[in-house]
Amino acid sequence: MGTIACSGTQSTTSNSGQQHDLERLEALYWAKIDSSRMNFTQADINFMNNMIGHHAQALVMAGMAPQNTDSRSIQTLAARVINAQRDEIETMQKWLRDRGLHAPVVQIDGLILRLDGAPHSHTGAEGTLPLMPGMITLPQLQELSRLRNREFDRTFLTFMIEHHLGAVVMARELFDTDGAAGDEEAFRLAADIHVDQITEVNRMRLMLQELE
Repeated sequence: MGTIACSGTQSTTSNSGQQHDLERLEALYWAKIDSSRMNFTQADINFMNNMIGHHAQALVMAGMAPQNTDSRSIQTLAARVINAQRDEIETMQKWLRDRGLHAPVVQIDGLILRLDGAPHSHTGAEGTLPLMPGMITLPQLQELSRLRNREFDRTFLTFMIEHHLGAVVMARELFDTDGAAGDEEAFRLAADIHVDQITEVNRMRLMLQELE
């Protein structure tokens, strides 16, 4: 019986030691995560803020599709754009908040885009963000909103291709900036945007060719 009791004590001690090791490793893991989140630059911050506004304009354009076209393929594309860009906006907002930074709040009412409550000019000339590649103007948005069916489809694809290519440029500029994208989450997000936007551009070019 004594041997059994000793064995049980050793087992309990062993389990306790394993639990302690697991807790220590978990603490080290989260410490490394917290440390990695401090490995960012002003270029990373600018990218997140600017891309939030850039993506938001894509939401404005894509939001027109259900009322402006009967094309099932365009409506499917627009829905895919909305889902992807909205998710990435939330990811970028979280990235900023996780680092103790302000995350712009996006509000969309028809063609009106507001960031933190301030109307955004879409081109950035009079808005809260600098001019960004691929952004279309408010008059272009107004023109798009008046078009229907085939004319809408053609213009929508043309504008969205330009818009997506602008996001690709912004991601490449981030990668080309010394010290930027060293943060793992920032790198992964920018890389995903770069790849996804190029893939979508190729798909939209094929759709545009079919309309010619």
